[in-house]
Amino acid sequence: MSIISLIIKREFIAKVRNKSFVVMTFLSPLLFVAIAVFIGYLSSMKAETKRIVIHDETGLFASDFLKENKKDAEFKYLNLSEIDVKALKDSITKENFSGLIVIPKTKNIKDLESKIEFISNNSPSISFVENTQDLIASKITKLNLEEARLDTLAIQKAQSDVNIHLVKASGEESLKGLNEIKIAIGGAFGYLIMMFIIIYGNMVMRSVIEEKTNRIIEIIISSVKPFQLMIGKIVGTSLAGILQFVIWAIIGLGLMFAASAFFGVNVGSASRIPPVLMQSVGHNFSEMMQIGLNEAWNLPIASILIGFIIYFIGGYFLYSSFYAAIGAAVDNQTDSQQFLLPILMPLILSVYIGFFTVVNDPHGSVAVIFSMIPLTSPIVMLMRIPFGVPWWQIAISVSLLFTTFFFVVWFAAKIYRVGILMYGKKPTWKELYKWLKY
Repeated sequence: MSIISLIIKREFIAKVRNKSFVVMTFLSPLLFVAIAVFIGYLSSMKAETKRIVIHDETGLFASDFLKENKKDAEFKYLNLSEIDVKALKDSITKENFSGLIVIPKTKNIKDLESKIEFISNNSPSISFVENTQDLIASKITKLNLEEARLDTLAIQKAQSDVNIHLVKASGEESLKGLNEIKIAIGGAFGYLIMMFIIIYGNMVMRSVIEEKTNRIIEIIISSVKPFQLMIGKIVGTSLAGILQFVIWAIIGLGLMFAASAFFGVNVGSASRIPPVLMQSVGHNFSEMMQIGLNEAWNLPIASILIGFIIYFIGGYFLYSSFYAAIGAAVDNQTDSQQFLLPILMPLILSVYIGFFTVVNDPHGSVAVIFSMIPLTSPIVMLMRIPFGVPWWQIAISVSLLFTTFFFVVWFAAKIYRVGILMYGKKPTWKELYKWLKY
């Protein structure tokens, strides 16, 4: 067995036998599901009802606000127009009420557009302000139409409610919000790659720093070349990461099928919804779940999973080379902070490009260019794959990624070779540049 193979085996076994690795491998999916359930539970909890006072001097709007009072509504409106505004303001200050809407009397309705006030101790939510503005604007519009002697009922009947049905070229019904599903899937995998690179890259760096601090490295390199040691650490840790991901995927799929069985939803191509049921999907949660799973199942799942593995390996190898070089150059993790920012910036940039550019234009110039650049392609390309990417773009992107990896490894090995035997001195960027010339 070659020396590199022995190092890979040693690193892999050391990682998978670690108690924290075993615990987090099986505990992380359960924690994720528990957090998701907890968030869902919190979001379903009834919010505390806020009492909003209406002081309507015009007498035109109070009844419309009172119609908004429902059993489980977040806001309860009270018409106290007969009470003086100053007394109501004092009640707000004493927190007897959550807010006060003051609608003054004006010479004409038009002046009300800029005269209405909302008084409260705390800033109201955006949704509350928008809903209040919409309600008042709707009433003023109706009054303006009546003043112009226009038939408001006829105008209301003339308004159209268009509902466009999405149909694929093959004739199958599609789901509105399909792009959101693609964004969620691509974003989730891209975010996983970023987290794995950071987590396992730091694991490689800590391993190098630990061996260097304990002076074990001096014994190891007496029989192993620094380049072989670096490659062995990177590959061994990546195999442990892939194993962890595979276990997570198996547990995740098991939980998904369990959830689909719990909600009575079929998964796979055999599950089909008739067009008649598509029309009433908004009235049935299980039907919405069914259509969503159908659309998710019809996505290029094989391409996404294969792309994830390839870009995870390539991205991890590329960035782990930097992490290994940094670990060899410093004596502790505190000194490594000055070198980590330039490594993290491309990862952060790729996430922003993915969510702000790929989302709006997955085949645009910016998305295509950054899906080819090796430092950003593992995340950006993976976020593009659910939208359908030509095979030649993926081939170019993967080729550039792995070519850059071998190129970076060659430079990182130079820093690694010198840095693992340097002690008691904090290196600078200038010194790292000198090490590349040795």
